[in-house]
Amino acid sequence: MSQSKRDGGGEAQRTSVVIVDDQSLVRMGFRLILERAGFEVVGEAGDGIAAVELVREHHPDVVLMDIRMPRLDGVEATRRIMELVGPHPRVLMLTTFSLDEYVYEAVRAGASGFLLKDATPEDLVHAVRVVSRGESMLAPALIARLLTQFTARPPAGVLPESFTNLTDREIEVARLVAHGLSNGEIAEQLFLSEATVKTYVSRLLTKLGLRDRVQIAAMAYRSGLVTPGE
Repeated sequence: MSQSKRDGGGEAQRTSVVIVDDQSLVRMGFRLILERAGFEVVGEAGDGIAAVELVREHHPDVVLMDIRMPRLDGVEATRRIMELVGPHPRVLMLTTFSLDEYVYEAVRAGASGFLLKDATPEDLVHAVRVVSRGESMLAPALIARLLTQFTARPPAGVLPESFTNLTDREIEVARLVAHGLSNGEIAEQLFLSEATVKTYVSRLLTKLGLRDRVQIAAMAYRSGLVTPGE
């Protein structure tokens, strides 16, 4: 993947996508939507094993990955993709609210975002654009629900040890990231420039040893820094 695919205008025309779903009609529909929006669909796969091979061959920017598939599910496929040598694609998981346990495992495996299977074409295009820019597609209600159900939480008001080296401002940014706000929205709320917010997010990733915004959100909910419904 070249950096030019991430830059400036004409973003969609330079973003390559692999579509992974065990239903051929679903793949066909996604391909039509994405190609009409200007994305380059470089391959399709009907299971996780084929998905890993496609990523190894084409090095796409984004993988649109269903969670439940034969032979190898989307969670394990994502985990294997993240173990490949070289730049890793952004993985956008296709899910439903009935698969919370799979979504939680997908966060741990390396997914950069989640999209409900009944999303509109506009939502699909928006989600692929968001993750292709290196941001994360967060559904706060979904993240909160799954992390509440599948993680042990410390008492409210107790700052987790992993956050003790953060500044007050960094903690504030982490909370807003966990609520699903974009850099622009955080900047507006905190009266900062968007570039400054990006710097804070980068510092959070470095200090916490995390990969992306999804992991910041996961840690914030899991640790009790943010509570569902807050």
